[in-house]
Amino acid sequence: MCGTCGCSDPANDVKMVDPETGKETLIRQGGLLHDHDHHHGHDHGHEHGHAHSHDHHHPHEGDDKPHAHGPNGEIISLEQAVLSKNDSIAARNRGWFEGRGVLALNLVSSPGAGKTTLLERTIAEMAGERPIYVIEGDQMTTNDAERIRAAGARAIQINTGAGCHLEADMIADAVATLDPEPGALLLIENVGNLVCPSMFDLGEHMKVAVISTTEGEDKPLKYPHMFRAAGLVIINKIDLAPHVDFDEDLCRRNIAEVNGTARILSLSARTSEGMDNWLGFLDGAVVGRR
Repeated sequence: MCGTCGCSDPANDVKMVDPETGKETLIRQGGLLHDHDHHHGHDHGHEHGHAHSHDHHHPHEGDDKPHAHGPNGEIISLEQAVLSKNDSIAARNRGWFEGRGVLALNLVSSPGAGKTTLLERTIAEMAGERPIYVIEGDQMTTNDAERIRAAGARAIQINTGAGCHLEADMIADAVATLDPEPGALLLIENVGNLVCPSMFDLGEHMKVAVISTTEGEDKPLKYPHMFRAAGLVIINKIDLAPHVDFDEDLCRRNIAEVNGTARILSLSARTSEGMDNWLGFLDGAVVGRR
């Protein structure tokens, strides 16, 4: 996991960028964990104020907390500490979302599956119906956040540097800046990766896995943990299926083999084919949160 990937690089910084103002904010310095305490909080002046603080702590020799030992034990101990801290912050995020009736969805996929195009089409189709806010996660650039802003939604970009996924404290910082109003829809586009995002709870209502027809029918079998974590799977680029010999029925069977309870929708964000089912899902989910 992230004990051995770029997330834990002590030189890796995570930044938040507002594409509207160009303001850049350092929200994490030096990888997954770092020595100093990092406290921040926010209160939006309502009954369900979202205040949070969290520490990032490197385990040092002599700490009184138990640690595993051996060639891989230290990594396991670090990963457990990271996930535990993340889950605690995610619980606070979830409470704030529930208190305001905000529907937060975590969109996950491999790179190029069409998440950003899906968000652009969603914003266009739902224009004026309800406020939509977007958190964009990428290792570098603000390209996707700028596309979302051009589509008509308020967006914040999180650049994870060498990091391969978003984490709950990053979402807390972004939400503090976005300050979504009650009843809003918050769409989180995670970093393109079908491994680590499956393990990190952001406080979202549901993970939405997006797979494109160009990736092949066996993607759910290759990455079962991600598809098992998803409450909804979207098969995107269905307009290309005839051109890439994509077997939709087989893909659906593979999804069901991994996750028998996941809802499955097929659509094309480019042509709008099948978008009504996705928009209907969003309408029902938002109403259900009120």
